Amino acid sequence: RQMCIRDRYQRRVHGIQNTEETMKLAPFQYIHVLDKNKNLTRIETGPQNFVNLEHEIIITGEEPQDFIVLKPYTYALIHDPVIRGENKDILLDPHGQVKVRYGEQEIRTDAQYPEPFPLYPGETLKKIDRLTAIPRDCALKVRANRDFVDKTSAKRQAGDEWQIKGPHIYVPRIEEDKVQLQEPIILDINKAIKIRAKYQCVDGEGKFRQAGEEWLIRRPGQYMLGVHEVLVEIVNGIVLTDKKAIHLTATRTFKDVYGIERRAGEEWLVTKATTSVHICDVNEKIVAEISVTVLRSDEHCYLLNPRKGNENEMGKKILIKGPKIFFLQPGEVLESGIKRNYILGDDEALLLTAIEDFQEIVREKTIKHVSGERWMIYGPCSYVPSVEVAILETRKAIPMDQVEGIYVRDCKSGTVRAVIGKTYMLTENEELAAKMCPDIVMELLKKQNHVDRKEHFRLVTFKCPFNAVVQIYDYKTKTNRVEFGPTLVMLAPDEQFTVTYLSGSTPKVPGRVSTLYLLLGPTFSTDVAEVETSDHARLEIKLSYNWRFIVDQKNKGHMYNVRDFIGDMCKAMASRVRSAVATVPFDQFHRSSVSAIRKAIFGVNPETKALNKTLFFDNNGLEIFNVDIQNIEPKDKKTKESLDKTVTQAIQITTKIQEQDARRIADKCEQEEKGKLDCLILDNKAVVEKAKEGLLKLKADSDTIKSKGQAIADARAKAEAAEITAKAEVTAANLRALAKKTREMSHIEYEKAKNLIEYNHLKAVNEQKVSKGKALAAIEADKFKAIMTAIGQDTLIQIAMSGPEMQAKMLGALGLQGYMIMGSTNPINLFTAANGMIKNDEKKEQDQPSILTSFSYIYNCLLYTSDAADERSSVDLGGRRIIKKK
Repeated sequence: RQMCIRDRYQRRVHGIQNTEETMKLAPFQYIHVLDKNKNLTRIETGPQNFVNLEHEIIITGEEPQDFIVLKPYTYALIHDPVIRGENKDILLDPHGQVKVRYGEQEIRTDAQYPEPFPLYPGETLKKIDRLTAIPRDCALKVRANRDFVDKTSAKRQAGDEWQIKGPHIYVPRIEEDKVQLQEPIILDINKAIKIRAKYQCVDGEGKFRQAGEEWLIRRPGQYMLGVHEVLVEIVNGIVLTDKKAIHLTATRTFKDVYGIERRAGEEWLVTKATTSVHICDVNEKIVAEISVTVLRSDEHCYLLNPRKGNENEMGKKILIKGPKIFFLQPGEVLESGIKRNYILGDDEALLLTAIEDFQEIVREKTIKHVSGERWMIYGPCSYVPSVEVAILETRKAIPMDQVEGIYVRDCKSGTVRAVIGKTYMLTENEELAAKMCPDIVMELLKKQNHVDRKEHFRLVTFKCPFNAVVQIYDYKTKTNRVEFGPTLVMLAPDEQFTVTYLSGSTPKVPGRVSTLYLLLGPTFSTDVAEVETSDHARLEIKLSYNWRFIVDQKNKGHMYNVRDFIGDMCKAMASRVRSAVATVPFDQFHRSSVSAIRKAIFGVNPETKALNKTLFFDNNGLEIFNVDIQNIEPKDKKTKESLDKTVTQAIQITTKIQEQDARRIADKCEQEEKGKLDCLILDNKAVVEKAKEGLLKLKADSDTIKSKGQAIADARAKAEAAEITAKAEVTAANLRALAKKTREMSHIEYEKAKNLIEYNHLKAVNEQKVSKGKALAAIEADKFKAIMTAIGQDTLIQIAMSGPEMQAKMLGALGLQGYMIMGSTNPINLFTAANGMIKNDEKKEQDQPSILTSFSYIYNCLLYTSDAADERSSVDLGGRRIIKKK
């Protein structure tokens, strides 16, 4: 028993069924059994109970395998399929083993195997998949993996590709491989697709294509790429408008879509006149998008290299005047873009020159112009220059005041002249001449005249101030002229200002001051002179000289004879002072410095022995008429300290004397003011006493008036109070009477209004009731009339002639309860047989109105309702209910 258990365990481990067990095979189940004696494998299918023999092994596992079931539109891929005969029988080898095609595959579809089927020994199921459904307008690209003949008897070689178009259910074959499912390309309007041939083929339109060739499909709609075609790109059309065109060039010789033969390298323009939308061909290349050129009526342009036919006329230039709209053709260029026509005013002109010889017609006259000739066109006019003319410049008349001017050069002779004080237009042979001045002159003009000269052709002017003189030098005539201020100096073309360089600052430094004019004085100059006394005391003396020029009418420019007259004057003065101070000691010079300096400068008249008042320089007419000593300061330190002590002591003494004088004057003023103050106090006290006396008198008079006024006021107040009381009582009585009267009148008005309201209310209620009655009567009359009209005259005659039963039925159909017809003398109840009608209509309203009618051949009668019959006392003859008021 232990051996059996061990053998069973080993069989289960190795997937071998126990020979002692039975396997139940249900329908559509199978197993593969290996016969170890024959080394053959067979298949066993259900339903059956299979018992393993000792020499047999189930190799499909412990559980039986289910048959393969193919659903609709599915297929199974079998590896190493069995070999079948002509009748689809399984072929066996001589040993009884099932024959298998090793390395092969087989596709089994639901159409071939509608019933479940097993796998024979050696067969392997690779996959079960759905058949490929090719949608409408799509195609499946298929490639042959071996040589074979397809269902259409077409021979396919390995590597061939073809398409299977939908709608179609594709059944795969072993010889075919699915490449891809291709969808159509939707091509919109104004678009195209660029296609390239992979190798030599015939396209969808039946045209032969070389390998690598490209072409366009322009037809809108769907397009399915062939197996030999590759999509390069989708080309969008370029919308052309009146303002837009495209510049194209041909990459190779071809005929374009418009039927025009294009050569390689040729360039052309496509505009809206050709087509509204252009799709660039494979042999075309877009160079640029060209915008329209618009010329207004006041514009023009010059076109270079104009196009004639398909060629450009290189080097040619034409004029195009506006208004005009055009596109630049390939190779054409606008020279300097679009230009405005020259609009000349009354004060404007154009300077022209001829580029080449030509003729023009001006005012019906033919004028010949030679190359290089210059002439002018004057305004007012509008001018467009031709291609043979070049505009040198636009000139405008220069307006000038009487004190303004310009420099003009004659181009032929070269002479320069100044035009002053008038509006001037240059001629064709004239030009503005620049008047260049030295930089120092320009700086002085800007500084002293506050004029920044930017236009160098303008007349150079200088405002000479009052009591000043300006020298001008003419380089052409080599002469000088002087102008005395105040005046406006104007330079001729060959004249320049004379710049004077004077010594400046204190002490004087040569060349410190530069100026265009000289002041005639009187004015002053300050200088510092260093001197030394006979006892070798060195001093610095600050002197101020008052000077002026004496103008010589015969030689007005003599003040310019000395270039730096300030420096020369200060040097001469300092020399005189030094020579005079050198002969006296310091103490003596200190005590009489002013007189010594003035004597040294002005000198002494030898005849009168008196001090001269002025010092005159003959060479330039300079006169010094005063000298002021501003400061004397020792140069030596010890001398300076001793002088400072002396000066300090003198200052202290002077200060003390001045303080004593001031104190004495202050004490005197104080005593005088005290006496005046005492007198003023006594006078004020006397005035106060007089004022007090007047005040007491006024108080006494005031008390008397006050007591008298009080008594009068009391008496008047009592009398007015009694009068006011009496008037108040009278007024109160009148008001009480008026109030009572008002209350009575109000009550009367109230009652009157109340009665009027009640009257109006009752009247409105009664009118409403009357209106309601009239309306109800009218409604009933209309209702009866409508009923009678609906019944008809013939029907009423038949009702009257028919029996009571018929009348009851007919009238019951009308919804009436009971009726009574009476003549004018004998009342007769004709409808006693209709009592049963009342039972069915008890729930109807009890206020049915009466009905009155007449016939031409029937007696007049009154028709009463059941309400009228039941309540005779409350219903009148017309059937109306009588409402009794309580």
